[in-house]
Amino acid sequence: MYKSTRITPKAFYHPRLRDYGHAGISLDKVLFCPYGYAVLGGFSKGQVVRIPIIMKTYQPKAKEIDRRWVLVDAQGQNLGRLASRVAVLLRGKHKPVFAPHADVGDFVVVINAEKVTVTGRKLRQKVYHHHSQYPGGLKSVRMDTLLKEKPERVLSNAVRGMLPKNTLGDALFRKLKVYSGPVHPHSAQRPAPMVTSQ
Repeated sequence: MYKSTRITPKAFYHPRLRDYGHAGISLDKVLFCPYGYAVLGGFSKGQVVRIPIIMKTYQPKAKEIDRRWVLVDAQGQNLGRLASRVAVLLRGKHKPVFAPHADVGDFVVVINAEKVTVTGRKLRQKVYHHHSQYPGGLKSVRMDTLLKEKPERVLSNAVRGMLPKNTLGDALFRKLKVYSGPVHPHSAQRPAPMVTSQ
């Protein structure tokens, strides 16, 4: 990576870097400006030079990942907005150690999935399809029917559609625990409640 810099009188010497070779020229010292601009000694004032700047990208390690348990109450929450918040928690995008290729997210426990709300006419118009890959194996069910029979499937399908479509997405989805009622079997993990707004 190269960065265009301009020599300024406010620059000061950085004695840690010596004999810096630039364009085949051996230099004794390298100047650094207060705002991170790096300039080379031996050039006239105001001359623009290009020097390579080495930057390292942080990679999260397995021992540095702190996975917590979060409790989310879906009662009265909008389906899409709630699913997007849950997807962010599963991916770990709220953490400073987030990496798009790594699993750094938290475990999420969702209760009262049967009391989730939707807008418009989705209860009657939205249809979930499933095919068994055999001839005539297409099964379709409306949202209102699925919300009565298996309400946890509605939220699970919404969250799964917001996760990566690969093995990483499968690993993230396994950390989601959805329950239709207010009772869950994860009290030993002491999930911290997350306050969600409409």
